[in-house]
Amino acid sequence: MSDMAHSAAKASGIVRRGRDRAGKEGTAIELTGRQREIIAIVKQHAPITGEQIAESLGLSRPTIRSDLSVLMMLGLIDAKPKVGYFLGKAFSPEGKLNLRLKEVKVKEAMSRPAAIRENATVHDAVFTMFLEQSSMLTVTDDAGGLTGVVTVKDLLKVAFGNPNASSIPVQMVMTRLPRVVTVSPEDTVLEAAAKMIEHQVSALPVIRRREGEDDHKPPELIGKISKTNVVQLLVEVASEL
Repeated sequence: MSDMAHSAAKASGIVRRGRDRAGKEGTAIELTGRQREIIAIVKQHAPITGEQIAESLGLSRPTIRSDLSVLMMLGLIDAKPKVGYFLGKAFSPEGKLNLRLKEVKVKEAMSRPAAIRENATVHDAVFTMFLEQSSMLTVTDDAGGLTGVVTVKDLLKVAFGNPNASSIPVQMVMTRLPRVVTVSPEDTVLEAAAKMIEHQVSALPVIRRREGEDDHKPPELIGKISKTNVVQLLVEVASEL
């Protein structure tokens, strides 16, 4: 939301601070009952003037001026001079797609991780990659905690010109925490996609820290989110519009 929209929304009492289930502090938008009524009226009678909306609510035009401004800034309604108000871009197929993607959590789109244990060899890693058809493997300890990841690039580096590469322990070539880029199940898919683009990786481990657990202990590995998962989600969401 723009700073102007945020200020107007705050002034109208629809912005609150809070923490999501992942513990991250953020801003949540809550429409008032009157604002929801305005959207319903516009949806049913568009195009409709501000005076007509106010009359439908039994209020004066100045009373709902701030509500109309907030709804316009949020993209929920729009207006044209001498025409009136109508539903905004948020209700177009593109807007609905954008809003839906902002809502979907990683836990709703993630898949089962392709994982191997720390004591596995490079040969085991290559074999597992082939079976899982994955370019990245997560590496875990005996308790299922994430300790690192190994990629095709990592394996090629150690295998090139090394006839004994297949017997090398995978933990010798993997990328270890905390250098591994991860996501939480409560992060949005858009946040995960942004991380993949920023770090130029095709997949990210999905981890969860147990409450009260030592930060130095490997986090629990619960899944992975990949570019393929994101594309599948795009197709599913688009087909619902």
